[in-house]
Amino acid sequence: MPAPLSSAPPRNVLITGASTGIGAACTRMLAARGWRVFAGVRKAADGEALAAGAAGLIIPVILDVTNREQIKTVVQEVASQCGPAGLQGVVNNAGIALAGPLEFMPLEAFQKQFDVNVLGLIAVTQAVLPLIRASRGRIVLTGSNSGFMCEPFLAGYGATKHALEAIADSLRIELRPWGIEVALIEPGAIKTPIWSKSHEAAERLFDGMPPECEKLYAAPITALRKMVDKVPSMAIPPERVAKAVTHALESRRPRTRYPVGLDSILGSLLVRVVPDRLRDWLIRKFMGI
Repeated sequence: MPAPLSSAPPRNVLITGASTGIGAACTRMLAARGWRVFAGVRKAADGEALAAGAAGLIIPVILDVTNREQIKTVVQEVASQCGPAGLQGVVNNAGIALAGPLEFMPLEAFQKQFDVNVLGLIAVTQAVLPLIRASRGRIVLTGSNSGFMCEPFLAGYGATKHALEAIADSLRIELRPWGIEVALIEPGAIKTPIWSKSHEAAERLFDGMPPECEKLYAAPITALRKMVDKVPSMAIPPERVAKAVTHALESRRPRTRYPVGLDSILGSLLVRVVPDRLRDWLIRKFMGI
């Protein structure tokens, strides 16, 4: 990893979804390395907790990526504080995950995930691009290993993260004339509050669904619940992802993709060399379905 920044003028970065987990880890690490971090949170209390006792400069901003007016207000505030220096980086980290059998998942659940994980990311990126261009800054997208090898019952979430694979590929070439680098972070299982939320969601998976759903999918969803309970013990700290994000922002030659965690690294290899049906069998064996 590059040496910490010191005497150079402050670099400016906007991070969405900074309240907890990966976003919070990125915020603290970059601030400690001399970045001025505009940390997008949805509650003022989360911003205060994030900034309290942290090394470096963290400026919490209230930002719901599905609220276009809020995005506009935040970008205006960032532009005002950054001045001619512009914005050296944006980390599109905000995201949600909803699980369930595709056959019975309400369309609203798919819509909600796409609104946050894809459309919200696009809206933020479009809004900050003039600031990024002014400083020849960088764009970082938080994807997932589910974006290239999706697990059962996560079709909606995986679809949004697969969309980021396409967005990263296209945007990287589109912005090349201005020297703007685009990097996609592909974490595997990370120790974040998402797993406690996933456990709660798995327990409520049949809530509001027709009786036929439980009749057809009871056995595999029971296996899913057991897997969700085991994942946190195998997950890696969010600081590992923050290191990848830091490299993507600071390295002279950032990588286009950063698989983070053994499961993501092995998954990317499996996708390239293992036939689909064999890969399906391996996933079913691992999940016990």
